[in-house]
Amino acid sequence: MLRGAPGALLGATTAAGQELAWLAAHAVTYPIGLLSEQAVAEDPRYRIDTLPPVIRGLITGDINAAGRPVLLVHGIGDNRSAFSILRRTLRRRGYGRISTVNYSPLTTDIRRAAANLAKQVERVCQQTGYEQVFLVGHSLGGIIARYYVQRADGDQRVHTLVTLGSPHAGTQLARLAPLGVCQQLRPNSDLMRELAQPADCRTRFVAIYSDRDEVVLPNRSARLEHPDLAVSRIRVHGVGHLSLLVNSAVAHAVAGALADPSGS
Repeated sequence: MLRGAPGALLGATTAAGQELAWLAAHAVTYPIGLLSEQAVAEDPRYRIDTLPPVIRGLITGDINAAGRPVLLVHGIGDNRSAFSILRRTLRRRGYGRISTVNYSPLTTDIRRAAANLAKQVERVCQQTGYEQVFLVGHSLGGIIARYYVQRADGDQRVHTLVTLGSPHAGTQLARLAPLGVCQQLRPNSDLMRELAQPADCRTRFVAIYSDRDEVVLPNRSARLEHPDLAVSRIRVHGVGHLSLLVNSAVAHAVAGALADPSGS
């Protein structure tokens, strides 16, 4: 009955070690993420003769996907530095316009944060001339992005939203924190009930979740299950909540999801 216990314990220990290692590394880069970011329109990168074959394949296969702006939305208490590795992977795959939305670590209301995200998206669309963008949100960032898309008419601007470890049905861990935004992340909160309401939304969703997420409890909450939304789900094994941002398989899954021709 306990035959699998040593393996499970080893896996949990490895995942915990990866989480701690990334947390330590991220603590060093966090101050850099507080600096302002250059405008997304300043990084076109459309000379394909100098690019590797994989990147040329993406650009020539789907020029809209390669050129469409990608906005990254970080999780609670974090900033754009969390996406350093994912940004690098996306650039190598041919995505030339990538920006990160920084919101205050003192954010207390997801609806207000979604309204601010809407302004950021409009600004990027004006800068680049694109009518739609890709959104990638980690943890709370995915919920902010989903609220914007699903409840604030953001589906007109967002082609695809990829969420990484976002508690779409809430997380029991939020019951331990008194912060306003954490109250909204509790299962069956007023915001969670609002997101569960019928939706008329054209955006394509990709929910990436882990069976070892120690923040989203239960883990299935990150699956995003809604009868009115077009959702693809990608389950990864043994990856911690923070490690979703640095895991190579997850990064390639994000890049692949944005380039998926079935979502064009």
